Amino acid sequence: MDSLQLLLDGFATAFTPVNLLYALVGVTLGTLVGVLPGIGPAMTVALLLPITFNVPPASAFIMFAGIYYGGMYGGSTTSILLNTPGESSSMITALEGNKMARRGRAAQALATAAIGSFVAGTIATALLVVAAPLVVDFAISFGPEDYFALAILAFTAVSSVLSRSVVRGLASLGIGLVIGLIGIDQQTGQARLTLGIPQLLDGIDVVVVAVGLFALGEVLYVASRLRHGHPEVIPVGRAFMGRSDWARSWKPWLRGTALGFPFGALPGGGAEIPTFLSYSVEKRLAKGREFGEGAIEGVAGPEAANNASAAGTLVPLLTLGLPTSATAAILLAAFQQYGLQPGPQLFDHNPALVWGMIASLFVGNAMLLVLNLPLAPVWARVLHIPRPYLYAGILLFAALGVYALNASWVDLVVLYLLGLIGFAMRRFGLPLAPAVIGLILGPMAEIQLRRALAIGAGDATVLVTSPIAAILLTLSALILAAPLVRRILSRRKREALRT
Repeated sequence: MDSLQLLLDGFATAFTPVNLLYALVGVTLGTLVGVLPGIGPAMTVALLLPITFNVPPASAFIMFAGIYYGGMYGGSTTSILLNTPGESSSMITALEGNKMARRGRAAQALATAAIGSFVAGTIATALLVVAAPLVVDFAISFGPEDYFALAILAFTAVSSVLSRSVVRGLASLGIGLVIGLIGIDQQTGQARLTLGIPQLLDGIDVVVVAVGLFALGEVLYVASRLRHGHPEVIPVGRAFMGRSDWARSWKPWLRGTALGFPFGALPGGGAEIPTFLSYSVEKRLAKGREFGEGAIEGVAGPEAANNASAAGTLVPLLTLGLPTSATAAILLAAFQQYGLQPGPQLFDHNPALVWGMIASLFVGNAMLLVLNLPLAPVWARVLHIPRPYLYAGILLFAALGVYALNASWVDLVVLYLLGLIGFAMRRFGLPLAPAVIGLILGPMAEIQLRRALAIGAGDATVLVTSPIAAILLTLSALILAAPLVRRILSRRKREALRT
């Protein structure tokens, strides 16, 4: 009942005219960036981080949440009409969605994606309302060693799951941890890795890192692979579904939601795994339907899982300060720009902000449904924007936003250096999310480690005396060992088949 009352108070915050406007701007921008290939919600939120200096926290996070949800919605449009996922989590949608479009059923594919996203987003947000207070009550008992173990779990899970190899994931994590060390050590007062540059004594601003790695790095990578000529966009009319389409879609929507929400809440879970699992489940239950030729179930289930995972991601972010995706890491950086630390105290000290943001997800879902169903042809036309103009504009706004932070040329130099690093990471297959999570959680992990060792008088066993910390560290070890175990088992299986 307390959660329900707090949610009603949150609706009072979300329904103010200003916040409704920010929600509309957020979902519209999110849909736009989701539609455009190579531009995702993480990049968009990173580009807009400088506005945190001028916009009230509640309004900013309502807009950011709208961008996050809108990006999940918009990614399906590109997947269906271009066979080019705007987001990695929309890759599975392209398998059946584009085939439906080529069979003249683009309208039905877009409709089941939009309605499924609305259903899954609404149910998952309701689950967030229930789950968040429970996790907060549990997190209150966390000590320094527990938070350190939680950060280690986030590091290992994100590095292992969000990369094609553990080594590449850990290499990306190492880059983020090193960047996080730059500046003055909070305990000893010594300068670290500043190269004698006074502007680096306060460290590199998270905004500069986020914009450099995501915006500049992504733009340079996409531009390097840009092909001249206009993309072939399949024409689409008004999105609608027939009775048969409804009958075949509603169960996949529910099954996708059930898969997406818990995976989104897990460290390193993300949206890729539940969308793939949803597709596999629907294919197994299809009973001879046209999977591989444009089955509507193959669009409905993965899209529901995709959007449900977005709400699941907010559970550990808001309750523990633990980002489990790239966009969540950028949102955590936005909280820090306001001097806020997500966790149990955020729910106690800033309930209007937290519950206003959660309530805005319900509002944003309804807005997205209105935007996506009748305006599908409009979003299809957006795909014809010339890419050189688009990416040149992103570079310009990135530089202006970063320079506006401190009016420092050093920030611009660091921005472009990080952009080149981001480009190199994309070029050689290193994921960006572990680097950003390492940058943000690294200093917190260091502080909590020092506190735990100080409490234990330097005895390292204090890190495993807490049951919670011991369980989390064990899970981290299992996650790191899992790829090696799988490789050994597959090698033995191959040898057994040969004999």
